[in-house]
Amino acid sequence: MARGTVLIADDDAAIRTVLNQALARAGYSPRATGNAATLWRWAAEGQGDVIITDVVMPDENAFDLIPRIKKARPELPIIVMSAQNTLMTAITAAERGAFEYLPKPFDIAEVVSIVGRALAEPGRRRERPADPEGEELPIIGRSPAMQEIYRVLARLTQTDLTVMITGESGTGKELVARVLHDHGRRKHGPFVALNMAAIPRELIESELFGHEKGSFTGAQVRKEGRFEQAEGGTLFLDEIGDMPLEAQTRLLRVLQEGEYTTVGGRTPIRTNVRIIAATHRDLRTQIQQGLFREDLYYRLNVVPLRLPPLRERLEDIGDLARHFLRHASRDGLGERTLTPAAIERLKRHSWPGNVRELENVVRRLVALYTQDTITPELVESELAEATASPRPDDAIGETTALSEMVERYLATHFASFGRDLPPPGLYRRIIRQVEQPLITAALAATRGNQIKAAELLGLNRNTLREKIQMLNIQVFKGPTAG
Repeated sequence: MARGTVLIADDDAAIRTVLNQALARAGYSPRATGNAATLWRWAAEGQGDVIITDVVMPDENAFDLIPRIKKARPELPIIVMSAQNTLMTAITAAERGAFEYLPKPFDIAEVVSIVGRALAEPGRRRERPADPEGEELPIIGRSPAMQEIYRVLARLTQTDLTVMITGESGTGKELVARVLHDHGRRKHGPFVALNMAAIPRELIESELFGHEKGSFTGAQVRKEGRFEQAEGGTLFLDEIGDMPLEAQTRLLRVLQEGEYTTVGGRTPIRTNVRIIAATHRDLRTQIQQGLFREDLYYRLNVVPLRLPPLRERLEDIGDLARHFLRHASRDGLGERTLTPAAIERLKRHSWPGNVRELENVVRRLVALYTQDTITPELVESELAEATASPRPDDAIGETTALSEMVERYLATHFASFGRDLPPPGLYRRIIRQVEQPLITAALAATRGNQIKAAELLGLNRNTLREKIQMLNIQVFKGPTAG
């Protein structure tokens, strides 16, 4: 006895044949067609226990057909296939109520497995209205690694589960968090981001939970925290591995109890936010070192999502580079094209800074060279310049120089004060001496672009502007300054 009838719709006869044979061998009863009209007739007549359909067919797009099928037969599972392997294809499939999305080319054994799951748990997904088509793709890439990311994201947008995004710096963790919010249940609520590495440790609890007037020195008015700002939406906690232990304890209570108190407050406040966390650190190692709470880790790591570094998805470099070229053109930097050889040269680079580094290289190529066509020679020249950055031994030298500066300070003050300690405040004095040249160097490297300099330093843009004014730093006002 057949295990169930599978309706197949694809205008490619070879794909219909392969699916027919594989499903028949697995004990199913397949029926195949090359058009959407026949698929709709079969489904409307009550035929089939599961559907496998391509998106683009000669007479109708499957994304237009699926809502009609779901209205007529809400419990009928639909598996969507597509050669248009983009994030929006995966998300649109989920929003239209598809049971699963499969990028082409697919693994035939996986198709058979998914059909089995669909028949075992029909109607698991519910239809949701899709967003307008034609919007800018937030994440670029057609590599197998990114296809798996798209499939996971499409599932997660249908839930409010807490997500932990891991990956090296520059892999696009905040972009992914944005996708989960913008295409999820809370898309009409606020998206609030907080980078733990960019906030002084002593202010993190106030930033997260807010504070009452007079709760500490300088708290002259009540301030709302990020939880309050994100109410009804999504709170993205970036670089969660840099969160102090005291703040971790308070965050754990919020996740456990669904409520918090402001700094200096006494009345618990109920909260309704989705938490998405991200880090480039190995949190398991930090747990072993006593730097991160194990119970908080498991509260945050409900759904782990690892973003691959660019070196694991080199086939995406061409699409990414062209995407950045289009953005540079919109920003008034001129239109450029990359030769195939130039793209191949980009693929041979190690990309330690990942997608962010690629974007910076492409923008520099557009800004610094007047040629309409970017050749491998220009790429080689720019990459050679970029790799002339500090080496590990340079970093050791910088650390040694800083240590010598501290030792000189201590030696001078111990000499002045005998055996007594120098006046308190060593940390702030050293930071003050390091901060000005550090910010000046970041501004020089970004040609005065304060947005890029803030990103480079890991600072909030407003914080950077305040420091520029406080330290009386002269900002380069060249043509690319921001």
